[in-house]
Amino acid sequence: MTEKITRKQIDRRWIFLFMFIGVALPLIFTIGFPIETSENSEIVYDLIDNTPSGSKVILSFDYDPASMPELHPMAEAVMRHCFRKKIKVIVTALWPMGVQMAEDTFSQLKADFPDVSYGRDYVNMGFKAGGIVTLQAMGKNFREVFPKDMNGTPIDELPIMDGINNFNNINFILAFSAGDPGIKQWVQIAHDTYGITVSGGVTGVSAPAVIPYVNEQKQLTGLLAGLKGAAEYERLTKEPGSATKGMDAQSIAHMIIILFIAIGNINYWRNKAKEKRGA
Repeated sequence: MTEKITRKQIDRRWIFLFMFIGVALPLIFTIGFPIETSENSEIVYDLIDNTPSGSKVILSFDYDPASMPELHPMAEAVMRHCFRKKIKVIVTALWPMGVQMAEDTFSQLKADFPDVSYGRDYVNMGFKAGGIVTLQAMGKNFREVFPKDMNGTPIDELPIMDGINNFNNINFILAFSAGDPGIKQWVQIAHDTYGITVSGGVTGVSAPAVIPYVNEQKQLTGLLAGLKGAAEYERLTKEPGSATKGMDAQSIAHMIIILFIAIGNINYWRNKAKEKRGA
């Protein structure tokens, strides 16, 4: 008489519960798992860290809310680093929603930098349509493209814009890009045409197409790639933020998945052994 083997399965609700707890806790409490920083992230960090205080740079917010989970953390980390170094930040946007992305980033940092003054240390010039044509015009005469900031204040009334006539008056340009127009257009115009240092950050899915600009053609000075790139930058600045929490949550989720796969395989082989003994 063959012994009947009852195979027990884990209730999937337990899996969902473990996954929920594993993802939620790191988003609330920063664990800070070790992150190995890449050379490209270190290059971006060194670019900003070695920039003299008082320099003026352009941060271009070329993304919308769909790309916030990856690009927002790196934008916050980079802007925070600029403010720490007393670098003056000029914001532009090739995407309509980029204006709001920049303002949201700035609002998150305002409490930590009460001395940073709008118009003197930071300014948001707003969105301009046109992509590569707009960049060409900015390279020739910045003031014609942006006669006013996003609030309608004339450029001549903004102390940060004193002496800014074209790209030659900018120390470097760093673009947070989710597609076109974005980082490729900045490379083609600012770097290739005017010889200005260009760096940036992109979503993880965009990184493979942009990496050759860094490694092979040397047109980009470093690159932050996806959430991991943002977390690497936070580690370099020693200020863990939302990207570090996101990577912690990812790591724990992967460990939970591996754990349940291991449990499933162990139960499978135990049941197979029982079947053989029963036969």
